[in-house]
Amino acid sequence: MYRFSIEKENWILRFTPNIVLEEDSKEALVKSILQLGSVLPSFSHGESFVILVKKIGLIVFIVEKIPSLILTVSNIIEKENWYIQTDSKIKKYFM
Repeated sequence: MYRFSIEKENWILRFTPNIVLEEDSKEALVKSILQLGSVLPSFSHGESFVILVKKIGLIVFIVEKIPSLILTVSNIIEKENWYIQTDSKIKKYFM
């Protein structure tokens, strides 16, 4: 769990139990969140968004605002598990 502030609002960053990250990856993640600046407070309670961090993958966040400002990392999808649908078929996004 991490605590950080954006625009005088104190947030908590937490990870669901299925998320296992090295400490340096967690710090890279926090730095990415801080770059959002004023965008983060604009999300509504219960809303989700993703950030692509090249070192980690596609990170899925859930915003909670009641009773506290909490940002939960619900999943991390490594690029090996990305797929794209084109016309009538699905293929790996990165080959």
